[in-house]
Amino acid sequence: MTQYTAVTDADLAEMLSAIGVGSVQELFDRQIPADVRLGRPLDLPAGLPEQEVYAHLRELASKNTSAEDEITFLGAGMYDHYVPAVIDMLLGRSEFLTPYTPYQPEVSQGNLQAMFEYQTAISELTALPVSNASVYEGPSAVASAGYLARLANGKPKFVVSRGLHPHSRETLATYAHGFGAEVVEVPLKDGVTDPDAWAAAIDGETGAVFFQQPNFLGAVEDAAALAAAAKDSPAVVIGQYDPIPLGILKPPGECGVDVAVGEGQTLGNRLDFGGPSFGFFAATEAYLRRMPGRIAGETVDADGRRGFVLTLQTREQHIRREKATSNICTAQALNALAGVVYLSWLGKQGLVDLGELLLQRTHYAREALGALDGVELLHSQPVVREFAVSVPGVDVASVIRRCQASGVNPGYALGRDYDEFPDGLLVALTEQRSKADIDKLVEVLGAAVAAERSAVGATA
Repeated sequence: MTQYTAVTDADLAEMLSAIGVGSVQELFDRQIPADVRLGRPLDLPAGLPEQEVYAHLRELASKNTSAEDEITFLGAGMYDHYVPAVIDMLLGRSEFLTPYTPYQPEVSQGNLQAMFEYQTAISELTALPVSNASVYEGPSAVASAGYLARLANGKPKFVVSRGLHPHSRETLATYAHGFGAEVVEVPLKDGVTDPDAWAAAIDGETGAVFFQQPNFLGAVEDAAALAAAAKDSPAVVIGQYDPIPLGILKPPGECGVDVAVGEGQTLGNRLDFGGPSFGFFAATEAYLRRMPGRIAGETVDADGRRGFVLTLQTREQHIRREKATSNICTAQALNALAGVVYLSWLGKQGLVDLGELLLQRTHYAREALGALDGVELLHSQPVVREFAVSVPGVDVASVIRRCQASGVNPGYALGRDYDEFPDGLLVALTEQRSKADIDKLVEVLGAAVAAERSAVGATA
């Protein structure tokens, strides 16, 4: 065990003398330019007793409205699924909660096995042979897939569906700027990626193509057709997938997708004001050595007993910096563990049952909202758990505020990310929204739209 000894004033003086400075302040003055030094003590309030800090934090927390405080139909990439108690129980165990990267396999067998089981689950879910041990979250998984393509074929163009999550498009554009790739966006037509524009944008200089399944408007894309359009180009086909609908949709590995990535929050992770969550990343074997992050592998020891090791480590800490495919220091292993516990808790049939339940309730909600006066469906494409409507002639933000005042969050204002849908509303379903909740949404949203239309008419 490492022993730590306190540094005395004499020790500090000796160390400073050895490097030729008389004080710690002199060391800072030499290294930090004067114009970026504060030059005064930090303006911080005096400390508080523990119980007063607790009371202050409770006051701050009370200003938030959680998914348990209202009936929420808010989605847009993060969803209010039920998290079973077994997940908290297992994640709270110290052997999972406290370890860092398992550099020493001989003392990290449990964590390495958890990673291996997670990778197996993701491979089965996506029908792709290789999965890494997770990355930070969905958007960075998309951007990392772009870097994989850049390394694989060196082509300078990325073709991106406008149905890809806005955060993923933004993150990809940031990464692409760094390694010199051009991002070409393909518009939507009737709620899905315009197939003609998609095919026309792909050429011999296309390094990767990106789409989302279901897309941001909730529409189910023809993934096989989108992938087939790129087969005569050097492009890597990359799909961002919602893992829950994969219980009832054809998996990416059966649609010609080379790399499947996505946000893992729906798999046993709570909303928690934006995180943390994890990103999943699966691929064909052709891209095994281009993948970011880590891969845990199965082996046998000298006595023939089953064991686990880190088979692939692609960070610059482990290999030459120019060969690194990732600079992520620690994958979200604890959150990914929640994901595999959740999938194990559901089971294969349970995932199918959940998908079918979402399909039925989403259909019911979509039909009911579409029948309201002043509400129109934004598209008629098949959906699984999320759909888009519009409220023509009224302010969406005002409609949302009226609904929230009645204890219902009706969804996400699409105009925040899509100028072409200024009156659009994205409505999401989870298994926690009952028929009674949906009926409440219909009642409250109908009243809010009617009130807004009356207000607009009164001021016209």
